[in-house]
Amino acid sequence: MSDLPVELKYASSHEWARLESDGTVVIGITDHAQAALGDVVYVELPEEGAGIDAGSEIAVVESVKAASDIYSPVTGEVVEINPALEDQPETINQSPYVDGWLFRVRLSNPDELDDMMNADEYLLAKEDD
Repeated sequence: MSDLPVELKYASSHEWARLESDGTVVIGITDHAQAALGDVVYVELPEEGAGIDAGSEIAVVESVKAASDIYSPVTGEVVEINPALEDQPETINQSPYVDGWLFRVRLSNPDELDDMMNADEYLLAKEDD
């Protein structure tokens, strides 16, 4: 298990969120999630401009083992998707916290980030899984 980036926020459903300097939030899945899925072969991402609600299903990551729904940890509008994942979905396995991000959101409610876990809280919650 790689070290968890401490600057990220985490959801119990194994998504992470990173607040950018422009106020948008980048969303991805954790190293734990990609490892549990196995080799990622396809990613279905939301449309740019789509409105999303915290807790709603927003994407699907398919691996050789299974397909897994991805839930948005925040409410807002999708402003960008990761174009690299269309041709190289395995990037999620190789770099879940940097190059394997899924999409970027313009937040409607920045306080939702405060409801997410920090790295230590996520590690404790994951041990209870």
